[in-house]
This record gives sequence, structure tokens and C-alpha cells, in this order.
Amino acid sequence: MININEVFQTNMMIEHENLDVRTITMGINLSDTADSNIDRLCQNIKDKIRRYAKDLVATGEKISCEYGIPIVNKRISITPASIIGASACKTPDDYVKIALALDQAALETGVNFLGGFSAIVSKGMTKSDELLIRSIPQALAQTSRVCSSINLASTKTGINMDAVRLLGEVIKQTAEKTAESQSLGCAKLVALCNAPDDNPFMAGAYPADREL
Repeated sequence: MININEVFQTNMMIEHENLDVRTITMGINLSDTADSNIDRLCQNIKDKIRRYAKDLVATGEKISCEYGIPIVNKRISITPASIIGASACKTPDDYVKIALALDQAALETGVNFLGGFSAIVSKGMTKSDELLIRSIPQALAQTSRVCSSINLASTKTGINMDAVRLLGEVIKQTAEKTAESQSLGCAKLVALCNAPDDNPFMAGAYPADREL
């Protein structure tokens, strides 16, 4: 049973030691939004994110009020975009369109960040993966809430050196594209090794297929 001393201790942690819940993250599987037409794909993406995440922020605020502990960030993670865009995307600009759709959905649902503009290339880099990677500088320059990650290596499969070289160039281009905002794009981009499934942490967040 909670006693008065525990209540005082909790109040002290919240008021003076900045106790909070750093973030809640909803994972959304966008595999079923795939389409060979880029415009339909972008619309499918926005529709599903709106449908599933429309109450995420309000629910977070409700939980925060109920327990008296701030929830600082509300976030979304999605299926790696190189997977859902494989059929529709023929150029890096097509992936920029996906990034813009994701950013619009994030803005409309009120979340702080959306992760999953990502590719997993430790076992090899498909054409879709390469197009997404090349789109990153422009995508992050034109969006405010989208985060990107590339898993380049794993202990089991080794290091994809072709992808490492390409991403090195992309990181530099991202810094240049976002120079007016202190190269903020690079803060929303992460290179990973041994990325875990169901990773909720930005900028490398993405869910497994079993999510929503």
C-alpha cells in the first residue's frame, strides 16, 4: 500500500529531479500500403498513419495527467521505407515524395518524430535501398519530423562497404543541404550496425512486421 512518504518522494522526483517518461512510440506496419503508383502509395501511407495514430498524442496526454508524470515525446516508427517503396520508386525523387507524405502525416497526428525512412543493407543493397539512401539529403532538408537510418553491417553478415561509402557521401550532402539550420539533417540520420528488431529509438526506429 502506498504511504505518504512515497507520495512525497514521487513529487520530489517530478518537481526537482525532472522525472518523466521520455517517449512513447507507436509502431505501424506499412507493408500493406505498397503500390506500384507513387501517388497512391503516398496516399495509402498517410491514410494508414492517420487512422492508427490519430489518438496517440491525446492518449499520451491523458496518461500523463492520470499518473502525474510528464510524457515528453510522442513518436511513430514505420516499416523501413525502402521496403514499402520498392515497387513504386524509380528515382530518389520518388523517395522524397514518400518522406514528404510521412512528414505531413506526422504533422497532422501531432507526433514529435517519425522514424523508418530507412534501409537495411547489411546483407546487400537493392536498387530500392540505393535510391532511398541517395534521396536522404533532399528528404531530410524538406522535412522536419522524419528520421532516417541505414543498417550497414552485422556481426553475422559483415560490413557492406559499398553502402558505407555511399552513406559517407550522403552524410556530407545532408550536412550541406541543411547548413542553414546548423546541419540539422545529420541529427535525424543514423548509421547502424546490428540494428535490433522493433527498435523504438530515434533516429533508428522501425518496427517488425508483426506491429500494427
